[in-house]
Amino acid sequence: MSLTTTETPFTEAEIENEAERLLAKLMHVECDSRRSWNIDTCRSIAPLTLEINALKKEKEAVILAHSYVEPEIVYGVADFSGDSYFLSMKAKEANARRIVFSGVVFMAETAKILSPQAQVLVPDRNSGCSLADSLTGAQLRKLKEAYPEAGVVCYINSTAEVKSECDVCVTSSNVYKIVAAMPQKQILFVPDRLMADNIRVEMKKRGIEKEIVSSDGTCIVHDQFDPNLIAASRSKFPGLKVVSHPECTMEITGKSDYVGSTGGMMEYVKKTEAPYFMMLTECGLVERIEVESPEKRFISGCKLCPFMKMNSLQKIRDVLVSPRPEQIIELDEPLRQKALQSINRMFEMS
Repeated sequence: MSLTTTETPFTEAEIENEAERLLAKLMHVECDSRRSWNIDTCRSIAPLTLEINALKKEKEAVILAHSYVEPEIVYGVADFSGDSYFLSMKAKEANARRIVFSGVVFMAETAKILSPQAQVLVPDRNSGCSLADSLTGAQLRKLKEAYPEAGVVCYINSTAEVKSECDVCVTSSNVYKIVAAMPQKQILFVPDRLMADNIRVEMKKRGIEKEIVSSDGTCIVHDQFDPNLIAASRSKFPGLKVVSHPECTMEITGKSDYVGSTGGMMEYVKKTEAPYFMMLTECGLVERIEVESPEKRFISGCKLCPFMKMNSLQKIRDVLVSPRPEQIIELDEPLRQKALQSINRMFEMS
C-alpha cells in the first residue's frame, strides 16, 4: 500500500475530508486480510489520492483501472473501473491527453491501439500477464500455417502483436457470441487453453458445430482453483452460490452456478439473492462488490494476481509526474493499425 509523502501541499482539513471520503467506500472491504481499512489507514493515503487527482487535471489525464487492482486505486483515483471490455470502450471514447492504465501491460497496449493520439502510461512495466506472455506473434504465425482454413480469434489478454495476426479479438463477455457468429467451422482460439475448453462446451450446448483449436496459455489465477473446495463449501454453507470465470478449468465451471466475465460476475452477485457467494476469481472483484453491495456475504476462495498488485498509488503518482521511457506505451503504426482491425471487428460483432 502506498504511504503518505513527507511533505504535502494540502491542509489538515483537506486531508481529513479526503480520508473520510475514502473510508466511506473502503470500510466495507473485508476480503483484504493484508490491512484494516480504518480512518488511520485512509489518512495515510489521503495526501496521495489528493495529489493524484490534482495531477490528473494538470496533466489532462484519465485513469483507467481494472477491477483486480487495489481498492484504493479503484475508489481513490480511477475515472473508470471495470473489466477488459468496459475499459476498452472507455479507452476508445477517451479524449484525454494522457491515459494511465492501472492494470497490466496488454491492457495499456489496447488503450494505445484505440487512442493513438494519447500518451498511454503504465505504472509498472513488469505488470505482465501469464496469458498474454504465453504466445508471441511469431508463434501464432506458425499456428496459422498449421491451420490455414481456421478463423483466428484472440482473447483480449494478448499482446498487440498477437492481436495484429487475428481476425477478431474477444473478451470473456462476448466470446461465445462472436465465436458462434464466425463463418469458419474451425476456430483457432488463442492464447487461453482453458477458455477454449469452455467454448467447446458452450458451442455444444447451443447446438453449434465448431472445431476449437487452441494454444496452451492459462491464467495463473484462474487455473489454480480446487474443485473439491466447491463441494466442501456447499456442504458447510447451504444456499451457497459459486461464481467463476471462463478462464477456469471445466472442473470448476461445470460445478459453478454462474460462469461469466468480470462484469458479468459482478452483475450476477448484485442481482442474485443468496446467503453466501464464493467468487472463484481475482480478489479485487470481491472487494469491489463488498464496497458497492456491502450486504453480500462471501466465502473465502478468491486468489490474488501478482501482476495486478504491482499497481500502486505511489507508482501512479510517479508516472504522472515523470514517466520513464519504459512506462510509455509505443506501438509501430502498421502493427497498431492491424491490431485495431481485430478490435474494431469485435465492436462490430458485439
